[in-house]
Amino acid sequence: MAAQQSQGIQTLLEAEKEAAKVVQQARQYRVQRLKDARTEAAREIEAYRKVKEQEFSAFQSSHAGSTQDAQSIIDKETEDKLDQITAAYKAHQDDVLGKLLDRVVLVEPELHRNLRKQQ
Repeated sequence: MAAQQSQGIQTLLEAEKEAAKVVQQARQYRVQRLKDARTEAAREIEAYRKVKEQEFSAFQSSHAGSTQDAQSIIDKETEDKLDQITAAYKAHQDDVLGKLLDRVVLVEPELHRNLRKQQ
C-alpha cells in the first residue's frame, strides 16, 4: 500500500512538473506575443507617420505657390497705392503750403469763445 501511495505521489509530482512547464511555456508565449504586437504596432505607426508627412509635404508645396502669388499681388497693390499717394502729394503740395501760410500770416485777433466778463 505504501508503494502504491508513493507511486501515486510520484505521478502527482510529475503531473505538477508538467503543468508548471505548460504554464511557463504559456507565459513565454504571451510575452513573445506582446513583444511581437508592440513591434508590429511600432511599424504601423511609423508607416502611418510617413504617409501623413508625405501628405503634409504635398499640401504645403501645393499651397506655397499660392502664398507667393498672393504676396506678389499684395506687393504690386502696395506699390500702386504708394504711387497714387505720391502723385496726389505732388499735385496738391503747393495748395496745402499756401493754405498753411495764409493761416499763419493772416491772424485775426479775437477773444476766446469761453471768455466771460466778470461782474
